[in-house]
Amino acid sequence: MFNTSLPNDSYPQQWSANNSNSNCSKNDGFKYPLYSTVFSIVFVVGLITNVVSIYIFTCSLKLRNETTTYMLNLVVSDLLFVFTLPLRVFYFINQNWPFGSMLCKVSVSLFYTNMYGSMLFLTCISVDRFLAIVHPFRSRTLRTKRKAKIVCAAVWVLVLSGSLPTGFLLNSTSSDNKDNATYCFENFSSKQWKSHLSKVVIFIETVGFVIPLLLNLCCSIMVLQTLRRPQTVSREGKVNKTKILRMIIVHLFIFCFCFIPYNVNLVFYALVRTKTLKSCYVESVVRTIYPIALCIAVSNCCFDPIVYYFTSETIQNSIKRKSQVSRTYDIKFSEALQSESGSHLQCSLMTLKAKVFNTESSV
Repeated sequence: MFNTSLPNDSYPQQWSANNSNSNCSKNDGFKYPLYSTVFSIVFVVGLITNVVSIYIFTCSLKLRNETTTYMLNLVVSDLLFVFTLPLRVFYFINQNWPFGSMLCKVSVSLFYTNMYGSMLFLTCISVDRFLAIVHPFRSRTLRTKRKAKIVCAAVWVLVLSGSLPTGFLLNSTSSDNKDNATYCFENFSSKQWKSHLSKVVIFIETVGFVIPLLLNLCCSIMVLQTLRRPQTVSREGKVNKTKILRMIIVHLFIFCFCFIPYNVNLVFYALVRTKTLKSCYVESVVRTIYPIALCIAVSNCCFDPIVYYFTSETIQNSIKRKSQVSRTYDIKFSEALQSESGSHLQCSLMTLKAKVFNTESSV
């Protein structure tokens, strides 16, 4: 959570003049047209897909479970960030921030809230799928909507505790006397990097990236091992396994593609800015990769709905199965009620039906 959405983090001229690496070329001027183009596309695509997703979750999808709880929170995280993109696009085009310090800080905070919130909510979905497939019976008490809401609340607290200090405690705007332009979250000094930002990078890389990455990989590997067991093979199960395998591959691809380039480069970027790495070549490579990696990371707003689609497909299959079972039980209940007119039997049958459906679980 340090230098958010636009790491122009170009070094202040006074500082670089006294720096031993002041002769290092900083060829990252291409980032502003790149940012304005990519962020405009992300705004349009991300807004449409996430609004459609939230409509499906709240209005069309009848089944409510812990998985949809995680996905709904992921949609909210994406939309909060998407709504700030027009301000960012304006800034990238004009290279001047006229909206005041508060909006800049809010924009910065929402950037990191979205990025690391997305990683954590995707991890929650992965862990939930692991519990449902690998430990379907023992996880029944863990996989409940109530506990999913508690987990989501904990994720929001964790993410906001990291993103809000980044946006509000640091001096996120600065003015250049040469062109009288106001920058949003750029031009941090070496002192700020060494005293605050390097510590923030360590925290977000560990809690927001390394741990979620390991959890996603471990859960996916164990799910795949479970699906390969002979005792899980069935004629019907082959189709389900194919869908689950496809869902896992899509999930891992989106997670790795969007977040690994940015977070790996972020470590080297911090080392360069704190002057731990003093190589001009390394600095040039890192500053060139950073805008590209950032644009890829921001695109997760557009890719997350793909996860919703593949995950929701298994939910829809569960709905179909429950509907078929429901019709079967309704027929049996009707036949039983026709043959037995006692009110006690009717009450017992309805209780049995409720128990059957309460014990059903979907992946």
